[in-house]
Amino acid sequence: MSTDNTTPSADGTIDAAELQALRERVDELEASLAELDDGDDQQKMTIIATQGSFDMAYPPLILASTAAAFGWDVVVFHTFWGLDILHEEKSKELKLSAVGNPNMPMPNALAALPGMDSMATKMMQKKIDENGTATIEELIDLSLDQGVDLQACQMTIELMEYDENDFYDGVTTGVGAATAIQHMAESDVQLLV
Repeated sequence: MSTDNTTPSADGTIDAAELQALRERVDELEASLAELDDGDDQQKMTIIATQGSFDMAYPPLILASTAAAFGWDVVVFHTFWGLDILHEEKSKELKLSAVGNPNMPMPNALAALPGMDSMATKMMQKKIDENGTATIEELIDLSLDQGVDLQACQMTIELMEYDENDFYDGVTTGVGAATAIQHMAESDVQLLV
């Protein structure tokens, strides 16, 4: 009902039926507004972690824990080599690849020598320790504590012949690509790392 047609009578009163219709319309609008306010306005983020090198374990965990700290609903779907980030033993053995890394302060011919990945990893671990940066394990614990859903791709678990008990406590296993795609479709931010 439009309020444009409601006019007071000569004595300044409004017809009771029109007033009642107006009150009902206001109630309807307030109810509609309340439904909008009660809607789930929590922002969502999905990160797909596909790489399991030492340096590539940090970006998805840092982004996920930061977004969760801001109240976001965050899922990190780990697939292929990214699954090693969630594997308790393998996550402690991740290496930084010196070959093909354009930011390494050495030419690829030198980086390809045996032992260079281990040396580069030790150098990075030393920087992390000196800077007080969280370890991979600490970032996993922080992410889980903040409600980040760290998911392990079921197909990759089977492909790599991992046991579901090999992962950190709190990691969600048995998740397939369809579930990851559904969360991505509902997310405000989707990242492939």
